[in-house]
Amino acid sequence: MWEKVWNHQKIAYGGDYNPEQWPEDTWEEDMRLLKLAHIDTLTLNVFSWAALQPSEEEYRFEKLDKIMELAKKHDMKVCLATSTGAHPAWMARKYPEILRTDITGRKHKFGARHNSCPNSFVYRKYSVRLAEKLAERYQDYNNIVAWHISNEYGGECYCENCEKAFRVWLKKRYGNLEELNRAWNTSFWGHTMYDWEDIVLPDQRTEHISEEQTVAQTISIDYRRFNSDSIMECFQMEYEAVKKYTPDIPVTTNLMGAFKPLDYHKWGKYMDFISWDNYPSNEDSISKTALNHDLMRGVGGGKPFILMEQTPSQQNWQPFNALKRPGVMRLWSYQAVAHGSDAVMFFQMKRSIGSCEKYHGAVISHAGHEHTRVFREVTELGAELEKLGDEILGSVGTAQVALMFDWENWWAVDYSAGPSVNLKYYDEILKYYTALHEQNIAVDLVSEETELSQYKLVIAPVLYMTKPGVDVRIREFVAQGGTFVTTFFSGYVDENDLVIIGGYPGRLRDILGVWVEEIDALPETKKNHFVYQGETYSAKLLCDIMHLEGAQALAEYQEDFYAGTPVITCNSFGKGEAYYIGTSSEKDFYARLICELCEKQNIKPAAKAPAGVEAVERVRNHEHYLFLLNHNEEQKEVIVPEESTDLLTGTIYHKEESLTLAAKGVVILKWFEE
Repeated sequence: MWEKVWNHQKIAYGGDYNPEQWPEDTWEEDMRLLKLAHIDTLTLNVFSWAALQPSEEEYRFEKLDKIMELAKKHDMKVCLATSTGAHPAWMARKYPEILRTDITGRKHKFGARHNSCPNSFVYRKYSVRLAEKLAERYQDYNNIVAWHISNEYGGECYCENCEKAFRVWLKKRYGNLEELNRAWNTSFWGHTMYDWEDIVLPDQRTEHISEEQTVAQTISIDYRRFNSDSIMECFQMEYEAVKKYTPDIPVTTNLMGAFKPLDYHKWGKYMDFISWDNYPSNEDSISKTALNHDLMRGVGGGKPFILMEQTPSQQNWQPFNALKRPGVMRLWSYQAVAHGSDAVMFFQMKRSIGSCEKYHGAVISHAGHEHTRVFREVTELGAELEKLGDEILGSVGTAQVALMFDWENWWAVDYSAGPSVNLKYYDEILKYYTALHEQNIAVDLVSEETELSQYKLVIAPVLYMTKPGVDVRIREFVAQGGTFVTTFFSGYVDENDLVIIGGYPGRLRDILGVWVEEIDALPETKKNHFVYQGETYSAKLLCDIMHLEGAQALAEYQEDFYAGTPVITCNSFGKGEAYYIGTSSEKDFYARLICELCEKQNIKPAAKAPAGVEAVERVRNHEHYLFLLNHNEEQKEVIVPEESTDLLTGTIYHKEESLTLAAKGVVILKWFEE
């Protein structure tokens, strides 16, 4: 039942190593240092296309052969990359059609990375050929544990290749121009398409006012779908190329959390396992980082994932690249494991000496020895992971709460022409997630397509685009006794961004028992208010003006012409309840609401803990693993929920005993439940 992500007997530990950037006489010393730090897994060959293929028909694998033998000699597992994230200069010179065109219509020259048009025949031909040659050459290496296709896929292209491919994609989606014209509502502004050749890309020469503003939302949403699919096809083609020779080696590519351009829910269906790169900004909250971990686990269908990259110290692209304070690297590594990672990996093993990442953190610094704070911390964590062995591997989460996070809905909400420029889908998601996370309530991030029967509480903030079947699943979930929560600007449009007529919230109206007549957009300087459970909270951003159609009003607006009308409602539907939150509010309101809803559904936190202490549980058969992570600057006391053993120290704790958790400290408790 329980499946390891890849062939490891412990939590994999390592990351990106680029020996091709260094003289060969330094490699053995690198190996000494990495073994000293308990590194056991290397990601190799990430950006070597130029070295591997110096001309159209010439391939040189001699240096990579040496690197692969070096890893094998030192008993290193290898996550082997295909190097296709940046094409060689000769390819751009000989085949300029490979180069990307941005949303302004400007064609790029050779440089940077992710600089290839995903619909370029040339790019697809040579990237797949390289992947196949790598798989054929190294198929007998028994230390390859995964294939790493390309690197951090991203970017959008608006060139002639893409325009032609977009038309083909649209023919498959709509079948004929009559249906396309209906779905795109082309009668507006005389946009009727008479021929497939009339269709042009939605860029700043056509439909876009700016990168994020468009006058033709459906066209722009379809282009995001098309772009995500186009890039995914590049991944799939390389996937098939390596599987031809190594069918039993799992294949991944490193995703980037809540990365807006690519529909990762769709990508997850075609990946053997999910891996992702965690680089929070200096200002990000603990909850925001946790959301990204949970989102990546959700993209993989709830299975364990791999933390493919993080920095051991500092990043290089933030305005202010602060160091990770002592203990933080260890703490954040265990946070990833707590939320579902079966690996702790870094970028990078050794700091490069040139270009933009030369000051990005690394296990081996420019000093070139082991006598640094970062190296000591990496070594200590490596020793702990060795001690853990195969504990935790393959265990999964225990969530009874689902939070809907849907990429197509994200695109639709943020492209919407109104009602407020300040309405951002991700921000509203984060508000609800934070309320759950800070109360240590486990949550799964799911798409609109997810079956909901396994959950007790489902929350879908700003469910603006109700795609086919989502209302049916929600209706059945509530009727069977579940609790559903949604918010303002929900149920407005279908999958084509066409308004569902008959009154908001459209297909959700009977479930929620309300009719929303109008929606008022408030500037940042203005607020309304409401009283909920005896406390006064602000109503800001948007205020729905609604009528009850069976629901009960739980709170009413206090000001303006709609004072006295409902702002929060609850509707009994079948055996369950559906809540409608008609405005955006502050943190204390969401915390109170979540606490109340979880109590009614008997949803318990992973542990009772003080603020700033994160409690996350993973389970494997009858084994329970409770992670206690203290993000505070001072020690905290936590009550132990079950008789258990700390896997890191061997300390045995009795049920209801008080445990002292050091500042930035980590405890992993294990117990058995029959």
